[in-house]
Amino acid sequence: MRGFLLKLNDSTTRWHYARPAVLLHWMLAPLILGMLALGWYMMSIEDQPGSDWYFDLHKSIGLIVATLVGLRVAWRVTHPPAPLPASVAGWQIKLASATQALLYACMVVVPVAGFTGAAYSKDGIRFFGGALPLGVMPNHDAAELFFTVHGIAVWVLAGLITLHAAGGLKHLLMDRDGVFQRMWW
Repeated sequence: MRGFLLKLNDSTTRWHYARPAVLLHWMLAPLILGMLALGWYMMSIEDQPGSDWYFDLHKSIGLIVATLVGLRVAWRVTHPPAPLPASVAGWQIKLASATQALLYACMVVVPVAGFTGAAYSKDGIRFFGGALPLGVMPNHDAAELFFTVHGIAVWVLAGLITLHAAGGLKHLLMDRDGVFQRMWW
């Protein structure tokens, strides 16, 4: 199967993302997609009885995602990736670079804005049932402002994820140039 998916020379097969980067990427991918789905679902039921459970779950998982994103950003800053192979067109390299920078920005902004909005909400933040001491008073206007930023950033993040996944699949299935495999096990 590998021979079918790859048409590489030795120089492109040697470089690979380090295991911590691969692990964080593939841990965050389903978590973020799950959070997008959960967030959109809970917004459709927000006024229904029992919806608080979904909001608390979203906040709890969001804190885990934020921690993993922090680790991912720290790893990326201290371990920059090798450049893409010379076979990748310059415009694709620029698009990939811009997309990744915006992905990182959104992966930071989404949980920070969500956390801050929740901190200012009357419900606060519960981490799997335990209330977090936040030291801020509820402020509806501030909460709404941060939830608006959170919501806009979520849509941008969803678009960027789509672009990122499409690019990865293009490299895997069409170009077969090893770019996708750099972030694989």
